[in-house]
Amino acid sequence: MVLAGFGFAGRESQERMADLVQYYGTGRRKSAIARVFLRPGTGEWKVNGKAFEEYFVTEQQRVAAKRTLVVAELAGSFDVVTTVKSGGVAAQADAVKMGIARALVLFNPELRKLLKAEGLMTRDARQKERKKYGQKGARKRFQFSKR
Repeated sequence: MVLAGFGFAGRESQERMADLVQYYGTGRRKSAIARVFLRPGTGEWKVNGKAFEEYFVTEQQRVAAKRTLVVAELAGSFDVVTTVKSGGVAAQADAVKMGIARALVLFNPELRKLLKAEGLMTRDARQKERKKYGQKGARKRFQFSKR
């Protein structure tokens, strides 16, 4: 029995399935969200369809985004495809960093201890403090007048 219509046709479909091996991780930082797909490859990066250097313009953002792969010593062995939204570019770079860490743990669970020791598995929970009613900002108060 051949199940050609269901993707079980034979060798061609198995080769295509081998091309689709990928590891997924979601990273968050402030209000930024990054969906990260790691695919075995040569180290090519795509962020929202753009080149890595085109999207992350400062060196600090690039270092932050690549930090996980550098720590795990896997910088040239994965193609990274990410989709980021919300927040600023710096927060998006940190979200990508966490997403890569989560995807690497799916790839190799033994990396978890190393990544956790570097603080890459922990979400940075700091958020912007809300503005209080009757005041100018979160901490700013109106000028005090004694008389």
